[in-house]
Amino acid sequence: MKRAFNRPSSLFVLLAVAVLALSLGFLGCSQNGDTPLSSDQSFEGLSLDNPAVLAVMKIQDRHTATLMRDVDVVGTATSLGDDGEPAVLMLVTSQRAFNAAPKMLDGVPVRVELTDRIVAMAGISHKTKQTPPIQLGTSGGWAKDLANGYCCGGTLGSLINKAGQLRILSNYHVLEADIVSGGNGTVATTGDNIIQPGLIDVGCVAANAQNVATLVKTSSLPGSNVDCSSANIISGMVNTSGAILEIGTLTSATIAASVSQKVKKSGRTTGLTRSTVSGLNATISVAYDNECAGGAAFTKTFTGQILVKNTGSRFLAGGDSGSLMVQDVTSNPRAIGLLFAGSSSIAVANPISQVLSFLGASMVGI
Repeated sequence: MKRAFNRPSSLFVLLAVAVLALSLGFLGCSQNGDTPLSSDQSFEGLSLDNPAVLAVMKIQDRHTATLMRDVDVVGTATSLGDDGEPAVLMLVTSQRAFNAAPKMLDGVPVRVELTDRIVAMAGISHKTKQTPPIQLGTSGGWAKDLANGYCCGGTLGSLINKAGQLRILSNYHVLEADIVSGGNGTVATTGDNIIQPGLIDVGCVAANAQNVATLVKTSSLPGSNVDCSSANIISGMVNTSGAILEIGTLTSATIAASVSQKVKKSGRTTGLTRSTVSGLNATISVAYDNECAGGAAFTKTFTGQILVKNTGSRFLAGGDSGSLMVQDVTSNPRAIGLLFAGSSSIAVANPISQVLSFLGASMVGI
């Protein structure tokens, strides 16, 4: 899921980038996930002139001001309860408010939903240069990731702790895959700058980006069963809470994947997207380059991987490599896997437990 661009024209996509290609094809995505956000049930035959609806609306209006004195209650409505009958809906932003919500109001059931803060939908770009300290789930990569007329980049996915040192977590093929000097006269080395945004979003000129970390070369491939790498953060340049764009902070504990599990990720190309786990214990063959472009090198077969629905390329796309896959919950999700490859129908993630074990690290979170 690394993205490459022709250096003279940064808008040209190198579709042949083999780093993210599976035998099923090159992976792509959009802003919409395979599993959209759940929506309220519609009122089948219950219009605003229905006496039962009007009665609940009056009760809702009577209590709204009191309910919303709690700063974590961000809305009320008339909706349907679990029994399909009109009920008062409360929208809350914390588990505390969820637990404190009344079960009934004047004899009418109350349905409570956890939600994010409701804001004007101006949108968030994951490709722009942020004001430090940056959040993750953003465009980034190796500062020298260009070769043979192309520059590359991916996603700076999340924050980990290695023996007290805070590091950015991403993929091997995003941060350190250049292991031959042919196309650019250099190879990735410990201490090299990791930038935000990546070269593909700054016209292939590193000076247009900002240094946010320094590479710790670990060479996870081709020898191990994970595609990962990390970089020591530069003081003041990265949010030390580990906040991820449009996801927020994580829980430091992780969780194993399960079939039909709802997941989300925040990445450079497609931003925040959602899907569901479709397979466990997958064996997948992935082709890799030794440089940004034109350095075909080896094919790696991974075992025990997580598969995620990517129908129509709507969960993961080129440039999203390195994104952290987490639970699709409102706040403080647990990490599930590190996304690194896919096709137009599936995405592939290393189980996060394998990644952290390889690096001897832990997730940063509450």
